Amino acid sequence: MEDYKALKLENQLCFPLYACAKEVVRRYKPFLDALDLTYTQYITMLVLWEHKCLSAKLLGQHLYLDSGTLTPLLKKLEQKHYLTRHRDPEDERNLLICLTPQGQALREKALSIPKQMCACMALEPDDAEALNALLRKLLAAMGLPSSEI
Repeated sequence: MEDYKALKLENQLCFPLYACAKEVVRRYKPFLDALDLTYTQYITMLVLWEHKCLSAKLLGQHLYLDSGTLTPLLKKLEQKHYLTRHRDPEDERNLLICLTPQGQALREKALSIPKQMCACMALEPDDAEALNALLRKLLAAMGLPSSEI
């Protein structure tokens, strides 16, 4: 029976990561619904609020999303007038994703979301920072580049 210990759900690292990720996204939902954003649209906007304009390739790297997932997401945000997509005049192969004034204005409406999420996650700030660092360490150990520039 000891041989099968590794197959117990309680011994799987993937399961609490999966369950927590799912629950965190669920808790974002009411705050994001008020902004008419999905979670993936929200994290896209977080990157754009920080960088204003960057290539689709770099945006995808930040979000760990491939172009097949990113393209429809960007089209939806463009339809909402939060960003523009255009070819880089210096290199036509690159698609530039740039924040619009409407997209920038949305930042003010989103300002309270991190604080609201902290309140519903019941983690001490030190624990949240430690968890963040540990998850980034895990991403790096799996060979995924840091999403930070």
